[in-house]
Amino acid sequence: MSFMNKHEFLEKNSLALLIGIIVVVLIGGLVEIIPLFRKETVVEPVQGMRPYTPLELAGYNIYVREGCYNCHSQQVRPLRDEVARYGHYSLAAESMYDHPFQWGSKRTGPDLARVGGKYSDAWHVAHLIEPRDVVPESIMPSYGFLMNRGIRFFDMDKHLKTQAMIGVPYTEDMIKNAESDTITQATGEPRKDTSGLMERYGEKVNARDFDGQPHMVSEMDALVAYLQVLGTLADIELIGVAEQAQEKEE
Repeated sequence: MSFMNKHEFLEKNSLALLIGIIVVVLIGGLVEIIPLFRKETVVEPVQGMRPYTPLELAGYNIYVREGCYNCHSQQVRPLRDEVARYGHYSLAAESMYDHPFQWGSKRTGPDLARVGGKYSDAWHVAHLIEPRDVVPESIMPSYGFLMNRGIRFFDMDKHLKTQAMIGVPYTEDMIKNAESDTITQATGEPRKDTSGLMERYGEKVNARDFDGQPHMVSEMDALVAYLQVLGTLADIELIGVAEQAQEKEE
């Protein structure tokens, strides 16, 4: 009965009701927000993960700019049919350097979380220039204009600096060499020495001419480089072995 009386007090006193609502929302907000400031408690480290190279980051920015996330998700859910089609379910660590993440909310086209290495560079270029040439039923618009638009090199280091400010582990060396690393990755062996690029970002870096235009580094180069790295960094085989061992222990 006392509880009902208090409830009646809140209903009749608008100021008290407003204060009560604010308190409840603040408590709920803190419960959701505080864990995000302690990412190490919610994101399990995965061997092989690294920040995007400058060229891949440029491709990520183009992916976001063109709204690719509206039709393509990057989240394989732990459901039998999804794992059978797309591969191992997505891990939180695989999106830890995405700001914002590209999980998506619908799929007009297939999920792209593990598209890296599934198709050749030439296939991606042809698909982006005229989707219906490779997928006749596709309703995706053409992105052929990316072939004629060059990458902006002069502010590449600023992109990395901004990412570093929000926790992406870019070093001073990575930031200083952002422009040269972009050119090196988009031209690749044997025309360029890629040893410095590999030292900074590891062996899992695709360094080559992605769009078939050796005379320029285009936005197509960047986007294809980004697509080709999706789902290839995390060492899924080691994760699978660990999961099997855990199941045996249980």
